[in-house]
Amino acid sequence: MGEIVRIITSDGAVMASAITGTDLVERARSIHHTTPTATAALGRSLLACSMMGNQLKGEGNSLTLQIRGEGPLGGITCVSDYDGNVRGFVVHPEMDVARKEEGKLDVGAAVGPEGSLTVIKDLGMRDPYVGSIRLVSGEIAEDVTAYFAESEQIPTACALGVLVHKETGEVLTAGGYLIQLLPGADEETIDKVERGLKKVGYVSGRLSEGASALDLIGEVLNEFELEVLERNPVEYRCYCDRERVVRALISMGSEELRSLIEEQGEAEMTCQFCDAVYHFDREQLEEIYRDMQPET
Repeated sequence: MGEIVRIITSDGAVMASAITGTDLVERARSIHHTTPTATAALGRSLLACSMMGNQLKGEGNSLTLQIRGEGPLGGITCVSDYDGNVRGFVVHPEMDVARKEEGKLDVGAAVGPEGSLTVIKDLGMRDPYVGSIRLVSGEIAEDVTAYFAESEQIPTACALGVLVHKETGEVLTAGGYLIQLLPGADEETIDKVERGLKKVGYVSGRLSEGASALDLIGEVLNEFELEVLERNPVEYRCYCDRERVVRALISMGSEELRSLIEEQGEAEMTCQFCDAVYHFDREQLEEIYRDMQPET
């Protein structure tokens, strides 16, 4: 189980979130059988999406983070609920790329520096909010930082880290933070934050030393007095069930469903987020088809 912490500085100049999500990212790896680089890319995306979704705080709200790069991973989709529980998948989990010279995973090359990052916020209104930017590097954290600056005009510092075992590929640590300046933040505030960012360094390094989510924020914002707004557990959570899959079959339309019944006589639907398999035999498909027909 991971944890998200949200704080505000006592002077009201900075809002911040931090997450520890080792189990969350390891759950994603075990479901999707990702290579080390795909694990890091999907993991960073899940962590960012979780923190962004947790900011919504409206029951039933959700946030979708889509990254479409030209690299071999093909694309990443993550969805978070309003608490920060998150799920996601990568299009080509089996793909990998050579490591950088210093042995670090090259997420930027796997995602691709060319492409887009899109955020969709479902706030329970008629139309969702959609914001999209061109990718900056494909390293995820830099792209999330650019998204907030360009689409929401919020000066943001984002750091994300996923450390995997060199031999087994298991996730050893995973976490990150979002530091955001609020209206009225002055140059002194910016200088304090920048000093804190330099002091902390790589997130994965601090997490491997045992730092908690609150420790991360406390170290970055060590020159401020902090007020903890909330601390809550988060996990990899998929909301798929048979009823949702039936609705997906209905959304195909009568003609396509009729063709499916006649050509295949059965259907097997796999959830992209958790790999759960839902099987429908001919009799079950016929029942769904009959329920779709208008009453005469």
